[in-house]
Amino acid sequence: MQSTLSLSSSSAAAGITIRSNGGANDAFNTATATTPNQLRFCGLRKEAFSGCKSAKNNAVLVKRFRRKSEVVFASLSGNGNGSTSSAGGFDYDLVIIGAGVGGHGAALHAVEKGLKTAIIEGDVVGGTCVNRGCVPSKALLAVSGRMRELQNEHHMKSFGLQVAAAGYDRQGVADHAENLATKIRNNLTNSMKNLGVDILTGFGAVVGPQKVKYGTVGGTETVITAKDIIIATGSVPFVPKGVEVDGKTVITSDHALKLETVPEWIVIVGSGYIGLEFSDVYTALGSEVTFVEALDQLMPGFDPEIGKLAQRVLINPRKIDYHTGVFATKITPAKDGNPVRIELIDAKTKEPKDTLEVDAALIATGRAPFTQGLGLESVNVETQRGFIPVDERMRVIDSKGELVPHLYCIGDANGKMMLAHAASAQGISVVEQVSGKDHVLNHLSIPAACFTHPEISMVGLTEPQAREKAEKEGFEVSIAKTSFKANTKALAENEGEGIAKMIYRPDNGEILGVHIFGMHAADLIHEASNAIALGTRIQDIKYAVHAHPTLSEVIDELFKSAKVKSDVPSAVAEPVAV
Repeated sequence: MQSTLSLSSSSAAAGITIRSNGGANDAFNTATATTPNQLRFCGLRKEAFSGCKSAKNNAVLVKRFRRKSEVVFASLSGNGNGSTSSAGGFDYDLVIIGAGVGGHGAALHAVEKGLKTAIIEGDVVGGTCVNRGCVPSKALLAVSGRMRELQNEHHMKSFGLQVAAAGYDRQGVADHAENLATKIRNNLTNSMKNLGVDILTGFGAVVGPQKVKYGTVGGTETVITAKDIIIATGSVPFVPKGVEVDGKTVITSDHALKLETVPEWIVIVGSGYIGLEFSDVYTALGSEVTFVEALDQLMPGFDPEIGKLAQRVLINPRKIDYHTGVFATKITPAKDGNPVRIELIDAKTKEPKDTLEVDAALIATGRAPFTQGLGLESVNVETQRGFIPVDERMRVIDSKGELVPHLYCIGDANGKMMLAHAASAQGISVVEQVSGKDHVLNHLSIPAACFTHPEISMVGLTEPQAREKAEKEGFEVSIAKTSFKANTKALAENEGEGIAKMIYRPDNGEILGVHIFGMHAADLIHEASNAIALGTRIQDIKYAVHAHPTLSEVIDELFKSAKVKSDVPSAVAEPVAV
């Protein structure tokens, strides 16, 4: 998802627009810390995938950092705390409400900084991404990718391969997704325990400045204090009015990931990331799919040129049809021998348009923040369409527009960018701040991907967004493109379908956006993402060397094909905060 996007919905009130807030700036602690050897992290930290060596050998992990010119050592061992004591008499230096990918990333970085840290989780560790999102969906998409390849007789013959009819075991596919989620969830839990994060079980809520309670509904509650608090409660599937979800024939992504059935004909309401990925899975397993999209075109959040190509490859040749410019005002589950019934109206005139009777319906109209019951009223905070208002440093803003001291919100709950790795990056940014180092995250440098076959990825602005910005600020925009058809590795794989597109400024070489459709696009986007994050210009990065033959040469050729004015100095600009 891009830094600004709209999630399509099936009712007029269902549009959720992700926004980026600005906010006031305040003084930061002048104490600085040297950067320790960095633990590698992305959406899921490295520790989530491998055992902690220090824990396995019962050794002590020693982190060294500098504070006010003094060298301090924090010892972490076994299942103890990341610090022997917290600052100012608090129970913890940092308490995080929510143990999803965002909370996990923040917790591990806090331990690295020597902070005594606790994380509160009322459901299961891993949040939406691990249990009901990114992780199990990638397991299903791995199956769909292999099924597509095995079912494509022409593709297999081009390699000189002969394959018998491919089939699948539905329960085996479902088990693969569940087993992967369980494995990653356990790894996340163990990584936090091994590094000294206290995992507190229960529903967490703010009860006042620097105070949090946790416990079960109707049960015992415990109040703890913390120097700083991060809210990282994530989101839930958004279900528009008029839609009756029964979890069997009318489902959300939470239900679909269990793959309890593979319907013959399923309607997917919404053609964004979630809808596209599930269309890939269902059609590979034999379903017919019908998209219902409120806007006038499919895939409204993507760069229009990429969207048109993706439609030609991912939609038109498959058992998929679609209705655009319509709302699903009422969806009734199948019962008493009757099919699922979907009533459509024109999105503009609101006149009745059509009625569909199908085997199942998947509601893929985006996600809504999970922010109820967090005790925000105790610190005078009011949500905006459910989102917790924050500034560019993720500091929570109260109803008077003032910053709430020591309270932060990251991830889907603040609505800046509803991606798991964005939540993790925001959490790490907050930990940098509470450790005494100012840090502002550039959301335009955060990549996004749709794991269809082929994949779609993007970072920065779409072409229309870039041209609008250029018109307002008075600069030129240029476009560079390269094709997978010219890439040796792609041709060796018989996967030449795809393009890479870069939007940039020819006057100074600034990269405004990169969009890729093709094989392993989700992996290729990061060179462009890092260039934007570091402020690297085209005239510098075009000299980077790429191994041959690799898919990365698609990006290499993209940079080399750009035309930047020859008199532009080769200087690295400061990243722009948004």
